[in-house]
Amino acid sequence: MNEQVRDHVYGGSWTTRRDQKDIRLKKIKSFMKGRVLPTERIVDALESLLVPGDRVVLEGNNQKQATFLSHALAMIDSNKVNGLHMIMSSISRPEHLDLFEKGIARKLDFAYSGPQSLRISQMIEDGQLEIGSIHTYLELYARMFVDLIPNVALVAADKADAEGNLYTGPNTEETPTLVEATAFRNGIVIVQVNEFVDDLPRVDIPASWVDIVVKADKPYQLEALFTRDPRLITETQILMAMIAIRGVYERHKVQSLNHGIGFNTAAIELLLPTYGEKLGLRGKICKHWALNPHPTLIPAIESGWVESIHCFGGEVGMEDYTAARPDVFFTGSDGSLRSNRAYSQMAGQYGVDLFIGSTLQMDAVGNSSTVTSGRLTGFGGAPNMGHDPRGRRHATPAWLNMISEEGDIVRGKKLVVQMVETFQKGDQPTFVPSLDAVEVGHDANMPIAPVMIYGDDVTHVVTEEGVAYLYKARDLEERKLAIAAVAGVSPLGRHHDLSVNDRLRSDGLVAFPEDLGIRRTDAKRSLLAAKSIEDLVEWSGGHYKPPAKFRSW
Repeated sequence: MNEQVRDHVYGGSWTTRRDQKDIRLKKIKSFMKGRVLPTERIVDALESLLVPGDRVVLEGNNQKQATFLSHALAMIDSNKVNGLHMIMSSISRPEHLDLFEKGIARKLDFAYSGPQSLRISQMIEDGQLEIGSIHTYLELYARMFVDLIPNVALVAADKADAEGNLYTGPNTEETPTLVEATAFRNGIVIVQVNEFVDDLPRVDIPASWVDIVVKADKPYQLEALFTRDPRLITETQILMAMIAIRGVYERHKVQSLNHGIGFNTAAIELLLPTYGEKLGLRGKICKHWALNPHPTLIPAIESGWVESIHCFGGEVGMEDYTAARPDVFFTGSDGSLRSNRAYSQMAGQYGVDLFIGSTLQMDAVGNSSTVTSGRLTGFGGAPNMGHDPRGRRHATPAWLNMISEEGDIVRGKKLVVQMVETFQKGDQPTFVPSLDAVEVGHDANMPIAPVMIYGDDVTHVVTEEGVAYLYKARDLEERKLAIAAVAGVSPLGRHHDLSVNDRLRSDGLVAFPEDLGIRRTDAKRSLLAAKSIEDLVEWSGGHYKPPAKFRSW
């Protein structure tokens, strides 16, 4: 193709994005010293750099928040910058939604909105906010490299040197993913840091990926999201943990897994060194993990149950402990944890035998969602890990144990376990005839209902009543019967025909505690390896330093 023809077809330039970036950065050149922007000029810089309609990714996952930058973004003049398309993992702070009330932003693609779920639902109803899609984490990251490529990224790091190299520390989280998606498509990367130093402990993100570094007026917000106080674990949750260990983990030889952050799974972690040890399961189950550094996992680590843990992010107070256990955690040359949300989501999707999580509602066939009437919570990473990745090829005992057909070409299945009490707080039933998410999706004009985990991916349901082995169901009717059998006196359980339970038990579709050799009266707090945060500190050899709000001694 000659030059004249090429100019006619392609418009004569292949560098428009790069050229536009250079034009924008020249607007703030007088503010800058190399890559460093003075703290007090952040609002001026954002008003100069942003263009109405820009796609802006703002770091604000469910734990680490780019708080200085989110405050600054909410302070810009909406007459100068408006209609932004925000891309965010988590809508966690008030100013995240202030952007939409002020008209600075209009459209939102996100994954999770826990603390702001009521407000976001109301704003959609009031027409102040347009939802692109509710994503899983990996789905949102993937789209940033395809059709949601950011024009600007606003992220947080612990430290920077004068050149702009970054140290993200134990809470690396999603920072590298957001930066890479922006930097290598000629977007603008702006980073808030807690401090500038001469020598970084290690370089987590090189300066060549970064355009602007600004010292925040205060350290970024970091929540202790994955800490569960053992004092709050109930005997019902201990019973469910016993059922899960005996009826799922032991039965299927689960060696690699991901746990959610509830008290149910915290109970499992604290029963491994006691109940699990009594069953002789150490070295046979629960060896490899993809999860944040849960403090309730400390006794199992110290007891020799755990061989490796890859983390989505860090956890406040666990920094010294993870640094002191490099044989278990992924740590850098400086000794501190190196977490990565995208990699750990990928590990949780493809690398583990089992995902176990919880939900707010489940319907008769096992579809579940945390989106309920008046509350648009979102999903986070549960759908990434809570499904069977059909591209998997590596075989493990647990995966092979899920083979349900015969033939020369067969494949196993990932264990997807929903562990729920039959009623939530406020006597709200978990098991319902129809998910609220169906109506919420319709009212919000979503093309599909916001289901978190689809029923046909769920292999097991564990409640205080027992465990339903859904992967054994031969048809939809058997699936419904198995769920109803463990649904207690919820709307689904009340109408269950108890006369079919003996057949369900003999066919292996349902197991109650007595079928698993569990006495309900044995589910006592005395089984927990640690009964308080103070006990966890002692187990850690003093390396675990819990936040003040968890200290009671």
